[in-house]
Amino acid sequence: MKRLYRVFSVLCILLLVLSLVSCAYQEDMAAAALKENPIADAVADTFSSGEVKVHYIDVGQADSILIQLTDGKTILIDGGNKGDAEVIDQYLKSQKVKSIDYLIATHPHEDHIGSLPFIVKNYNAASIYMPKLTANTKVFEDLLTEIKAKGMKVNTASAGVSLIESKDTKLFMLAPNGTEYDETNEYSAVIKLVYKNTSFLFTGDAEAVSENEMIKKNLDLKADVLKVGHHGGRTSTTEAFLKKVAPQYAIISVGTDNDYGHPHQEALDRLQATGAKIFRTDEQGTIVASSDGNKITINKAPVLSGAKPVENAVNYIGNKNSKVFHLPSCSSLPKPENQVKLGSRQEVIDTGYTPCGICKP
Repeated sequence: MKRLYRVFSVLCILLLVLSLVSCAYQEDMAAAALKENPIADAVADTFSSGEVKVHYIDVGQADSILIQLTDGKTILIDGGNKGDAEVIDQYLKSQKVKSIDYLIATHPHEDHIGSLPFIVKNYNAASIYMPKLTANTKVFEDLLTEIKAKGMKVNTASAGVSLIESKDTKLFMLAPNGTEYDETNEYSAVIKLVYKNTSFLFTGDAEAVSENEMIKKNLDLKADVLKVGHHGGRTSTTEAFLKKVAPQYAIISVGTDNDYGHPHQEALDRLQATGAKIFRTDEQGTIVASSDGNKITINKAPVLSGAKPVENAVNYIGNKNSKVFHLPSCSSLPKPENQVKLGSRQEVIDTGYTPCGICKP
C-alpha cells in the first residue's frame, strides 16, 4: 500500500513539473513570435502608449503623412514624388508598418501620388480612396495598374465620407464638395481626424475655392493641428479659412529651395497672425505629432511661434474704382492698375471698402 502511495506521489510530481515546463515553453514561444512579428510589436506598443501619432514625413516638395491609431490601424495620406519610394518605404519599416488600413490619395498630382504605385504593390492596403478625377500621366496609370493587379477598387474621396467612427476616434472627409473645378488642386480630399479632445486637419493642396465651399457649408473645420494647404502657397490658407480652423500648430510640408518659392510670405503672415506655432519639413525634417486625447506634443521646436502680423503687411487688395476689397488669394482680383494695397481690416473699413462675394468672412 505504501509502495503504491509513493508511486502515485512521484507521478503527481512529474505531472506538475511537465505542466510548469509547458507553460514556460509557451511563454517563450509567444515572446519569440512577438519579436519576429513587427506588426504585432507595433500594435502592442501603440496600445500601451494610448497615443495617436501623426508623422509628417519629409519627402521634400511633396506630401506623405502616416497616421497610427491606438487600435493599431494605420492611414497613409499621399505618397510623395516617384523618387520618394525608398524614403517612405524605409520610414514605414522603421515604424514597423507592413499593412495600411486606409490609403488616401488627396489628388492625382505627381508630388502626392508618385510613390503610391510602389506602396500599393508592396504593402497590403485594405481600402483606397481618391477623388473622382483622372490624370493623363504615367504615374497615375501605374497607380491604377497596381490597384487592379491587387484586385482592389477605388473608393471616391468626397465630403461626407466617414472612414472611422468609434467612441474615441473619428476620421472623415470635408472636401471636395464639388465635381467640376478649374484647378486639380481644388479636388483635394480634405480629411479631419478627431481623437477624444484633440483634432487634426489634412488639406492636401486645397486652395481658396475649396476652402470657401467648406466655410459656406458651415463644416466643422476647427482643428488643433493644420497640415497647411499646397505647401504654404499664397492661394491656400486664406484668412477666412484660418479663422474657422484656429490652429494651435501648423505643419508645412515643403522642399528646400523649391522652384515655387513655397512657403509664400503671405501665407506665413496669415498663419503667424493666428498665433499658431509653425513647423516646416524643409528646415526640420520629419515632424511627429502625438496626442493622448487631451494634449498634443510635437517632436520639434517651432520655427515661428505666435508672432504678430508684420507691420504694413498687405492683408487685402482693394479695387479703387468699385471700392470692393479682396484677399490676396482671391480668384477675382482687379487689374493691377486698379489695385490698392490695404493693411489691417480696420484700415479697410475706415477707407470705405466692402468685401467681395468670395472674400466675405
